[in-house]
Amino acid sequence: MLRVGLTGGIGAGKSTVAAHLVRLGAVLVDADVIAREVVAPGTAGLGAVVERFGPGVLRQDGALDRPALGRLVFADDAARADLNALVHPLVAARREELVAAAPPGAVVVEDVPLLVETGLAARFPLVIVVHAGAGERLRRLVADRGMSEQDARARVAAQAGDEERLAAADVVLDNPRRDPGAADPLPRRVERLWRERLLPFEENVRLGRPAPAPPGPPGPADPAWPAQAARLAARVARAAGDLQRGVEHVGATAVPGAAARDVLDLQLAVPSAAAVPRVAGALAAAGFPPARAGGGAGDDPGGDDAGGGGGGGALHASADPGRPVRLHVRVHGSPAWRRALLLRDSARAGGGPGGAHALDGLDATGSAVAAAEEWARRTGWHPPGA
Repeated sequence: MLRVGLTGGIGAGKSTVAAHLVRLGAVLVDADVIAREVVAPGTAGLGAVVERFGPGVLRQDGALDRPALGRLVFADDAARADLNALVHPLVAARREELVAAAPPGAVVVEDVPLLVETGLAARFPLVIVVHAGAGERLRRLVADRGMSEQDARARVAAQAGDEERLAAADVVLDNPRRDPGAADPLPRRVERLWRERLLPFEENVRLGRPAPAPPGPPGPADPAWPAQAARLAARVARAAGDLQRGVEHVGATAVPGAAARDVLDLQLAVPSAAAVPRVAGALAAAGFPPARAGGGAGDDPGGDDAGGGGGGGALHASADPGRPVRLHVRVHGSPAWRRALLLRDSARAGGGPGGAHALDGLDATGSAVAAAEEWARRTGWHPPGA
């Protein structure tokens, strides 16, 4: 099973994308539908909402008057926070029930409008954001949903901004306004995403295998690498839980301007060698299965991560065919843990060679390490988090 988070600003077209994915075979868990279920007439959820906001949020038939409630909470941050505190735990519990009922091998798409606002992005191996500019979303809310402009602006303002939402995205599906009569490219993009990324990702997770790493020599630096690494590091940290002692972006892609292969290196620090196998299952479920020799992790034979070099660690890799990653699990304070941080920081400071080969730690006994150690002595460098 693969759990995918789907989100987007109100009016962006998220429900349209969800419907396309369902037609392709996804299992949809819709947070909006669940949110209605948990405050249906006769539920404890509705009773709690009425107790907090008063009987004015009820229709004559006893059901929740959602427009009336919306007018109260979308213009009042404190009221909206109170509503979220009442409803979100109920929605989360029901969502987990529905996910548990999905069949093996399913791609479960969880449609969560407030995925970013509620800090849920790191829970998912992949996050899809459907994007349309705020002006276009306002137009749709007024023209297509019949909202007043004031109400539409309040609802847009109550959600995360575009920049924050896009920062959480592994995949962005743009859905701008089209010229009248123009073909809609969105279904084709969704189908390609399903075929080329979601289905292979699910199969890789289910079989516990990494996706193949891209072949070829290092290429130009990609300015998107740091943000991608930060998003993945949050996912790894959440999966490792109490056993993590920090997740760092290392290797050549962590050095601004350095040429590198498009494979992100992350280093997960754990407290002891005994913790290394204990995090393996959670990492695999989060989309980072153990790397196998000769497959998925690139050219790194895993010497340090297989227990050599004083690391006592392991090498994992991404199951996502759209984002190659090598995840080095190493004991906090070990020589291998320190060396990866030293090579990165010295290269960032211009104190050592910036070649991808050295920064990946493959030249562990060569001139790159010697130059980096000299830089550390000269500058008084210590590993971050030491």
